[in-house]
Amino acid sequence: MAVTPVRLLTIEEYAALGETEVGYTELVEGRVVISPNPSARHNLAAFSLARQLDPQLPPGLTVILGIDVDLQLAPAGQPGFSRRPDLLIFDKAALARGAEEMLRADEVAAVVEVVSPASERTDYRVKHDEYADAGIPHYWIIDTSEPISLVACHQAGEFGYLDAAAVTGTFVTDVPFPVKIDLTALLD
Repeated sequence: MAVTPVRLLTIEEYAALGETEVGYTELVEGRVVISPNPSARHNLAAFSLARQLDPQLPPGLTVILGIDVDLQLAPAGQPGFSRRPDLLIFDKAALARGAEEMLRADEVAAVVEVVSPASERTDYRVKHDEYADAGIPHYWIIDTSEPISLVACHQAGEFGYLDAAAVTGTFVTDVPFPVKIDLTALLD
């Protein structure tokens, strides 16, 4: 386990840290933020969503659970931003460049966060704004409290994300690709 330096970190320095012993980390304005590991309910919802999405993805896109994303909000060599969304839909070409441990925001078509009690404000407010600022075209927020719901956010130019109303039951959309998600099956 690497020792975290006592100063603001760049994306490169953060990537070199590796994994921590407890929980997982994200980088916010150069500061390492430790988050608790997700619950079984949380992971089940994310995994079930990935299983539903995978066969519906167009060629060139793939889905992955919990990998770091350089939000590209800071110039190289400056304190950076890296988040670890619960699920990402991204361009397969990123794997060809060696993005095994960290994707770049410009390679991501959509990010998904599954809300946990401790992450509600961060998911709905903080990450919402950071993902929009990073230019990630789509952000889906899934709340597993009953009834399970999904809020789909999409880029609206200089205004950041435009948020659709929360959907329960079945989520259907044509953007960023045609998809139908049975939200009630996420915890089956």
